[in-house]
Amino acid sequence: MNASICLSVYFSCMRGEADGKVTSKKGWGIGMVQNIDVLVSEVGPRDGLQSITRTMPTMAKVQWIKALAAAGVREIEVGSFVSPRLLPQMADCATLVQEANGIEGLEVLALVPNLKGAEAAVAAGARKVTMPPSASTAHSLSNIGKTPEQAIEEVRRVCAFRDSLPGEQPLDVEVGISTAFGCTMEGPVSEDWVIEMARLLAQAGADSIGLSDTTGYANPSQIKRLFRRLRSEIGAEKMGGAHLHNTRGQGLANVVAALEVGVTTFDASLGGLGGCPYAPGATGNIVTEDLVFMLEAMGLHTGIDLDRLVAARDVLLQGLPDETLYGNIPEVGLPKGFAYASGRLAT
Repeated sequence: MNASICLSVYFSCMRGEADGKVTSKKGWGIGMVQNIDVLVSEVGPRDGLQSITRTMPTMAKVQWIKALAAAGVREIEVGSFVSPRLLPQMADCATLVQEANGIEGLEVLALVPNLKGAEAAVAAGARKVTMPPSASTAHSLSNIGKTPEQAIEEVRRVCAFRDSLPGEQPLDVEVGISTAFGCTMEGPVSEDWVIEMARLLAQAGADSIGLSDTTGYANPSQIKRLFRRLRSEIGAEKMGGAHLHNTRGQGLANVVAALEVGVTTFDASLGGLGGCPYAPGATGNIVTEDLVFMLEAMGLHTGIDLDRLVAARDVLLQGLPDETLYGNIPEVGLPKGFAYASGRLAT
């Protein structure tokens, strides 16, 4: 089945009767977001900044987050609740959650590696957290100091904590299985084990489970195969999004492959910043600007204005002068006569 047919079938299953747009469907990545086809989740303030040795000032981060939201970005991962001794770049995560919660229409996401992090996130006002258990033992031990099996149990503890919270304080626990497509320390990772992990994580209570190409090893065939198996194992309601890196130039090709099998949430980082400090050789995320351009050119609504998105790079650079940024659209511009999926012509 080709991409256009597959997407047509998929979106016809997801569209609401009234407006023909994707309506709330938890687990497919749209969450509370309305009137878009694909959710682009910006991870630059977390994944991008954790890989840079210098620390961006807190208020500069706030201005960057506001600029991203003003461009139409609906979800932003603002930071991680980890030890400031290990990642001083993330020491202000509580402040960022509080500031970002005041931005209308923005879903605020924070990474937590364990129960302590989840408790701190909730105390700061977070309503959605993401956890990164790894399929690779070597990476898991390096990244969070736990084996994959222990990481699954940590997810179970966080979900039990979520369930103990009062009804007026909901918490969504999202999981992305790291090194799902390979590891720079171990090499190939068993796909059977990745799917077994997903099953165990679903049993542990995770609200959604996605797959992360932490090291940029994935190719489109892998993406299709593993996401199909994921959906078959845990069901459409719990299948989460794709976190992809462009280390070997496969990032956008992998997005198209994931779209063809029904994935509708994609992590990306403005300017392609990012990389796991505990996975040697893992470089930048897919570039948000290029991803949004491709999706809109394909006729898929993201709700993001590209001119404003590119302008957010200037805000980022005010906080990180001379930082190297990547991306083709910022360099060469939009094609003459470019129209968004809505039909609106770019300025």
